[in-house]
Amino acid sequence: MGVSEPSEAGTPGTESITAPPPRWPNRARVAGRWSLRVAVALTGAVIAVLLFGRISAPIGPFDATLAFRPAGGGAAVAIPPLGDLNVDVYDGPLRLDIALQRVDQGRAQALATDPVRLAGVVNQVSDDLRAAVVRLAWTTAGVAIAGAALTSLIVLRRRRESVIAAGLTTVLLLGTAGLGAATWRPEALSQPTYTGLLVNANSLIGSAEDIVARFDAYRASLEDLVANVGTLYSTISALPAPGGTDQTVALLHVSDLHLNPAGFDLMRQVVDQFKVDGVLDTGDITDWGSTPENQLIGSVGQLGVPYVYIRGNHDSGTTAALIAAQPNATVLDDSAVTIAGIEIVGTPDPLFTPDKSTGDDTAGTDVLTQSGQKLTDFVDTLPAAPAVALVHDPKQAAPLDGAVPLVLAGHTHKRAVSVLDKGTRLMVEGSTGGAGLRGLQGDYPQPLTCTVLYLDAGTGALRAYDEITLGGLGETEVTIQRTVVPLAEDTSGGPAGSTDTPADGTPASPTG
Repeated sequence: MGVSEPSEAGTPGTESITAPPPRWPNRARVAGRWSLRVAVALTGAVIAVLLFGRISAPIGPFDATLAFRPAGGGAAVAIPPLGDLNVDVYDGPLRLDIALQRVDQGRAQALATDPVRLAGVVNQVSDDLRAAVVRLAWTTAGVAIAGAALTSLIVLRRRRESVIAAGLTTVLLLGTAGLGAATWRPEALSQPTYTGLLVNANSLIGSAEDIVARFDAYRASLEDLVANVGTLYSTISALPAPGGTDQTVALLHVSDLHLNPAGFDLMRQVVDQFKVDGVLDTGDITDWGSTPENQLIGSVGQLGVPYVYIRGNHDSGTTAALIAAQPNATVLDDSAVTIAGIEIVGTPDPLFTPDKSTGDDTAGTDVLTQSGQKLTDFVDTLPAAPAVALVHDPKQAAPLDGAVPLVLAGHTHKRAVSVLDKGTRLMVEGSTGGAGLRGLQGDYPQPLTCTVLYLDAGTGALRAYDEITLGGLGETEVTIQRTVVPLAEDTSGGPAGSTDTPADGTPASPTG
């Protein structure tokens, strides 16, 4: 009897046991695939929104741009050159950014001349803003979905991936909208935060208590804000040309900042808004010249344009050295510098008298005159006369009459423009810092002032200047006045003590 070999199939009557396939590697592979899909779709959506997710829309008399930007929710309204208003009104990954660009002349004029329209300006702004935000939401959604789909198609190289990416982006957008709706906080509208010059602008909007208690007053203050900013933008767009046929170089003249943060904000905003080529500071950037005061000087290095400075009677040598250390700054001490082809000379105030409560203010006149003469002697060594001379005290300007066409000064905290005996124009700036804390000692706060100068790029001759005045602490008035310098004055000068006449006769003054 033979013995049979066991078959390869196993023993008859028994079942073969097969090990189950591993589950965790498959799950990890699927999770990795979906993670990649989400990452690619999200990257494409964000890039597309950043590049194309913005619209332009009319909001009342303003032309504005609106966009959603990746941030921690809320809304921000940019009002250059005054600053930003931020409202933490909802949570989410997107923030609503609104930037006022300009004022439509027709709409602004119709608003200013029609009391009925002015009374309804808040409703109009609200309706326009609501319509613009709805249009922006649809635009942003479309751009995000298209960007996600296109990026997924390019990166993953399958048509179905673009469909999946569009679906994922739609879900993310719906989640973002749901989060925003669930965390909507209308009461936050009564507690905005401010940056820039609006940091002291509760009088523009009204305090939170006033808004809650007196909604009618809040509406009225909003009307003031719209009217004020509208007039400001309308004025800027309606200013006459600087004059002349050649290109001009724009230089910002500031003086006597006296450590007022609002003055630094004003300077920064004007640099950005007016696209100036450089800043000319005629001194007194500090108040006492002490070391603790020098913390704000770092703001000079963040302006992004050349900064030319001379020391005032409130500035110490340490202050001047710190400014000289800024990457964009030049400190003049009987020396010269050239900005955009315009040569500038300057000399510091020879006096250091931060405490004005002691001593005679008329003392040192001879020293000041000698300082101006020393700068004149330096000018005589140059191959050609410079376009601009910087001094701090106007008493230093007399020896420069006839040696340079334009002398800039400060110190007095009172803006004045005159033509000296030999034809040199002397422009004394007010106080860009509103005289600092000293500006609060009087009955009314001192205004913040600065001037944008437009000089001929070829000859350096002054063609025009914009005098900018911002009301002091608690004030809402902003004025911009452009004066065009007649071409004939480039060579013939004018009578002693004469002053320029504004091109448009009077400044535009929003009132609050």
